[in-house]
Amino acid sequence: MTELNKRALLKAVALSAVTVAALVACGKKEEPAPAPAPAAAPAKPEPLKIAFAYVGPVGDGGWTYAHDNGRKAVEKEFGDKVATSFVEKVPESADAERVIRDMVGQGNKLVFGTTFGYMEPMLKVAVDHKDVKFEHATGYKTADNLRTYDSRTYEGAYMAGVIAGKMTKTNTLGVVASIPIPEVIRNINSFTLGAQSVNPKIKTKVVWVNEWFNPPKETEAATALINGGADVLMQNTDSSAVLQTAEKMGKRAFGWDSDMTAYGPRAHLGSAVINWGPYYVKAVRDALDGKWATGQTWWGVKEGAIDLVSVAADVPEDAKKKLDEVKSGLKDGSHVIWKGPIADNTGKEVLPKDAAADDKFLGGINFYVKGVEGKVPGADKK
Repeated sequence: MTELNKRALLKAVALSAVTVAALVACGKKEEPAPAPAPAAAPAKPEPLKIAFAYVGPVGDGGWTYAHDNGRKAVEKEFGDKVATSFVEKVPESADAERVIRDMVGQGNKLVFGTTFGYMEPMLKVAVDHKDVKFEHATGYKTADNLRTYDSRTYEGAYMAGVIAGKMTKTNTLGVVASIPIPEVIRNINSFTLGAQSVNPKIKTKVVWVNEWFNPPKETEAATALINGGADVLMQNTDSSAVLQTAEKMGKRAFGWDSDMTAYGPRAHLGSAVINWGPYYVKAVRDALDGKWATGQTWWGVKEGAIDLVSVAADVPEDAKKKLDEVKSGLKDGSHVIWKGPIADNTGKEVLPKDAAADDKFLGGINFYVKGVEGKVPGADKK
């Protein structure tokens, strides 16, 4: 092969290679760049688990029913940020400690105990579980992770007394009382003071049942009071039995803790109610926002926690006007229920003229005011 032919052949091969390369390049499909992986959604925070220990059944129509309405207010306010549960009919005994420990074991980080008798059990559990926040209703002992809250039920009792003093025909009122602790004694006295503010002739009889919720005992006590001459009854117990007994026996009575109108519409004069919702919402918000701190809270008419509602139509206008004045005064602080001179039922002065009781005084009341018959159980013990 001549030199000229070799060059021609090499040139042809080179051109063929270029052509093939060009064809391959033209036929290659451009692959799209892979799409970036979607960013992982932030993990949804676990709801705050909250437990409530109730001394009575949620259907008691009174104390526990009111607390459970407060729990429902928390659910409505915070939605899926919280998960609430409750145990009802927890006795004020060693069993309360077992229940509260079980609540902690189930992962609850905020625990409400809703009766005075849970105080010592809650203190024991709080010491062992510093990462859990505890709230105790009506107590007075606190810890770094245990605080107390209460409502000024004596304001509701006083307002009921204003109506009772106007409505009684015998000038004798009756109170079915639960357990002789300052809270209950204070309510009996305030009811009497409210009635005496419109009717100085008032006397008050008391029957103790030594339980918060026992409808048969409450019925017996109410019956005894009516047979003893009382024609208007109040209670510091948790069921509607007192109002129902008044209805059956043709007398008048008040609902307590919740609106009990439906349980005895003919007997019902009004209901001294507690709204726990505002406090429970505040407490849960404190926990969610990391602002929870120990302390003591006592709310009343001023904060929207206490009211007298569903006043009967036959209550005279002057009584309703007086009630409105008292309620307004409690809201703005101009009306002071416990202001001297006040004497106990032995005649001993307990508050001098113009002196106003402070919360320490109110928290330690162990006497009956003038007009209340009998002696406070255990008051003589040292």
